[in-house]
Amino acid sequence: MAKQTRYRNPDAVLDIWERPSFMQWVGLSIQHLFSMFGSTVLVPILVGLNPGIALFSSGVGTLMYILITKGKIPAYMGSSFSFIVVMQSLMKQAGYPSIAQGTLAVGVVYLIVSVLVSLIGSDWIDKALPPIVVGPIIMVIGLSLAGSAATNATMVSGHYSLVSFAIAMATLLITVFFNMFLKGFLGLIPILLGIVCGYIFAVLAGVVDFGPVMSAPWFKLPAFEIPILSYPLTWHIDAILSMAPIAFVTMTEHMGHIMVLNKLTHRNFFKDPGLNHTLAGDGTASIIASLVGGPPITSYGENIGVLAITRVHSVYMLGGAALFAVLFSFIGKLSALIESIPSPVIGGISFLLFGVIASSGLRVLVDNHIDFNEKRNLIISATILVIGIGNATLQIGGLTFSGLSIVTVLGIVLNLILPKHAVNEAD
Repeated sequence: MAKQTRYRNPDAVLDIWERPSFMQWVGLSIQHLFSMFGSTVLVPILVGLNPGIALFSSGVGTLMYILITKGKIPAYMGSSFSFIVVMQSLMKQAGYPSIAQGTLAVGVVYLIVSVLVSLIGSDWIDKALPPIVVGPIIMVIGLSLAGSAATNATMVSGHYSLVSFAIAMATLLITVFFNMFLKGFLGLIPILLGIVCGYIFAVLAGVVDFGPVMSAPWFKLPAFEIPILSYPLTWHIDAILSMAPIAFVTMTEHMGHIMVLNKLTHRNFFKDPGLNHTLAGDGTASIIASLVGGPPITSYGENIGVLAITRVHSVYMLGGAALFAVLFSFIGKLSALIESIPSPVIGGISFLLFGVIASSGLRVLVDNHIDFNEKRNLIISATILVIGIGNATLQIGGLTFSGLSIVTVLGIVLNLILPKHAVNEAD
């Protein structure tokens, strides 16, 4: 029997299963770490949790995700923004123990849905999510983040800053230059080099505060909080009922990220390793976070943007970023140094990262020769784009559904109910 040849994506510099050299591994992993760091620590800062624990739980959660998905999906798991409002309320009412139970419930919901998917299969995904639905949804994932990128690039303490905008544009342009003209190993880390140069620009502009870096200790044990082991254990049913349903919201975002990765890597992760494994990996990451004092965890679009730009898809990079995240959570000065990266630098990089994600959605439509002379296609894409990019949220009681969640469901429904041709349209 002939030996089966492992598929290799011809567009990738390094494919999922390929190992980089040691120096490549270090540089590429830190590049991914820098890309996700700002968002991962921002969530706990806004809620009042420990950023070091969030960094630790994101690293461990990513490693578990890679293990559960059999090392087949290059994804990074970071703090989820979808739960911020609920967590802020719970933090004021009952403190972190209530958030921990809610986060645990979120992970359990993911695991339950994972079991259901394993029983009924995932063949329905191809019918529910054809290119006319997938393409615009991927575009929404990138473009709906454009506002946060612009805010980071231009605003300081709620006020417009020309200096910030200049730093952001300098960071963007130097990153574009590196991406286009550097060769060899340096050509694989344009995002990391862009962040470093942007940081230097920010230092020269006098907007970097080195105080926290100087005062931070070299070694700092994260203040782990394990309320699940407290005695007597107090149940926070309100927290569980508030956070668990939001898991269904983040699941749609999870599936959207898988769609993008499918396109980038020329694979179908819904089938191999299977949606049941991706959901189980995501849920397990949140359960781990709940046991150490972190917020709910989800996959990150920022890292998908890095994959798209560099065309380096090796899962070893994401595992390396996770290891560095765990390491940095114990090294106070390194964590403080990364936290000192000003928002204009993150904003400038985000212009490119989020734009590349949106462009990947456009490529889905082009590659599949979607005909926009057909009213059906025009209506589906138009509805998804405007509602999603505008982030027309739906609030029902204590639940808030993001624009991305709404358009994912709406796109599926429109695709299923609209006829192939309008009555006033020729066959």
